[in-house]
Amino acid sequence: MRKTDIKLLDIPVALVLLTRLPVPHLPTEAFSRQAKATWAFPLVGIAVALPACCLAAVVLWLELPPQLAAGIYIACQILLSGAMHEDGLADSADGIWGGLNPERRLEIMKDSQIGSYGVLALILVIGLRWVVFSALFTLGHLWSLIAIAALSRASMPFLMLGLPNARGSGLSRQVGRPDKHIVFLGAAVATAIALVLCGAVTWVMLIGIGLAIIAITAIAKTKIGGQTGDILGASQQLSELTAAIILLAYFT
Repeated sequence: MRKTDIKLLDIPVALVLLTRLPVPHLPTEAFSRQAKATWAFPLVGIAVALPACCLAAVVLWLELPPQLAAGIYIACQILLSGAMHEDGLADSADGIWGGLNPERRLEIMKDSQIGSYGVLALILVIGLRWVVFSALFTLGHLWSLIAIAALSRASMPFLMLGLPNARGSGLSRQVGRPDKHIVFLGAAVATAIALVLCGAVTWVMLIGIGLAIIAITAIAKTKIGGQTGDILGASQQLSELTAAIILLAYFT
């Protein structure tokens, strides 16, 4: 890989794309590197999960219920990310299951209103995350969630690489399609983080996330002919849930 393929500037660019965290003013040319900056998505996972874990740690230190710590963890992540992944999950559920053809599905996904499929998806996924995170906290595996946050965000560029953009506008279209070596670099970064924090179970989590991404890819290709920013957000949520369930199963 050429040394110029990645830059430290990619990290704040990735933060702008995936969070609401304040970053220093970036030069206009930095945003021409949005596709290349996807290698830094796992680092964004750390930036979002670390403060959330710190808040949860305080709750647990005060000997308050792990369910409360898990709720605060999820709420902090939602605030720091601007709920964009949860929004993507809801929009994807509404569009993919509520439309009769690709054009109508994309139209529904773009609509700011939420339907019954979106509400159900949010309730189920957030509820399951809450339960699984609570159980992990009870078992003493708080900081492992940083690894899950990194791995789940490393999954999104694989969809960007493997599927064309389904519409001619939107954030995913604006970012573009990353090169293969950038995508695998991001996966390597996330894997290294997870190995440090979780150990050998990382390989099982990677298999689970890989299967989840294959399923999401097949559904998105069949239903709308590609991916959108909403599909990417949904993939992060489902990848995080998949990894968390595997981690819980491993430690129980």
